[in-house]
Amino acid sequence: MTPQGDKSAYTNKQKRMAEHIEKGYEKRGSSRKTAEKRAWATVNKVTGGGKKSGSGRGKAINKAPARKGGRKGGSR
Repeated sequence: MTPQGDKSAYTNKQKRMAEHIEKGYEKRGSSRKTAEKRAWATVNKVTGGGKKSGSGRGKAINKAPARKGGRKGGSR
């Protein structure tokens, strides 16, 4: 079991994804620390967490959490 905060269990794609999401949160005014936490929470929600070994364990990603941000707020 890896300690909390250890990102070695994530794929390079997940790490890149978190980086981009974090920049977006910072752009919208979140502090660096909060943006990082939110970004990893979003990556976990979208991809189901870090990489897991075993054949057939891959699952389709759920893009709903990533799309939600642009629609929050005003009436639609």
